[in-house]
Amino acid sequence: MAKMGLVSLASASTSSRVAAAIVVVLGLVWSLAVVCNGGKTSSFVRKMEKSGVMPLDSDVFKVPSGYNAPQQVHITQGDQLGKAVIVSWVTVDEPGSNTVVYWRAKGVKEMAVGEVTTYKFYNYTSGYIHHTIISNLNFDTKYHYEVGIDHTKRQFWFITPPEVGPDVPYTFGLIGDLGQTYDSNATLTHYELNPQKGQAVLFVGDLSYADLFPNHDNVRWDTWGRFTERSVAYQPWIWTAGNHDIDFAPKIGETEPFKPYTHRYPVPHNASGSTSPLWYSIKRASAYIIVLSSYSAYGKVIYIFSD
Repeated sequence: MAKMGLVSLASASTSSRVAAAIVVVLGLVWSLAVVCNGGKTSSFVRKMEKSGVMPLDSDVFKVPSGYNAPQQVHITQGDQLGKAVIVSWVTVDEPGSNTVVYWRAKGVKEMAVGEVTTYKFYNYTSGYIHHTIISNLNFDTKYHYEVGIDHTKRQFWFITPPEVGPDVPYTFGLIGDLGQTYDSNATLTHYELNPQKGQAVLFVGDLSYADLFPNHDNVRWDTWGRFTERSVAYQPWIWTAGNHDIDFAPKIGETEPFKPYTHRYPVPHNASGSTSPLWYSIKRASAYIIVLSSYSAYGKVIYIFSD
């Protein structure tokens, strides 16, 4: 059977909700593998004191140069089996192109066209949020991709997973409650430098912590997107929503739960027969991953995923 690795990191104190999500995922992973041992990933122990929030002018929040340059680039799995990727990014000056150009080494360049959306939250208006699905990819293959086709181009790459099967080794990173404090930066740096080299991240909820800022300041969703781009533009993060992603604020007229999260971070819920992006399932290598947000209703879908 396959050896499944897990590189586990968390930036903020882990809630019972996060713990429950981890049990769901790990239980499924372990049921598919005789040995599940990511090894000792680090001797690092974070100090007990809380660290401060990184200021808006921090270098990790830097806006890329160039007119209408794509920013906050991130990818996630785009189908049930790992042969598709959803590429997302934000442009600020104008919508620009929805096209992603992608290619294999020495391969022909291909194009995929997506869609663009925006949203408003209290006194904030988002940039132009792009989502494009690249489909029919080969397993276990490195692809380069480019966004910002009409103005300032930016190029990234990713590696697709091996074909789904019971004997396929694969290493996941496990991160939750990341936020955007100095500890958040330390957490992401430790993941990037970890010798186990995670191939994808299982993100167990609570992304930007924008809800802790006055009026749920959605600028902090933008800064978080730029902060995490250095990892999530190159390997898929599998998203789960947490309580800090609800952004339900009736006192300022915001009564649509998860509005920023669902506009910014799409998932392949339709591929698994789910009616909501807050619960879905995917297969990746030898793992069958079920994502359930405990802050949204779920019921019948559990039986669908268990078939």
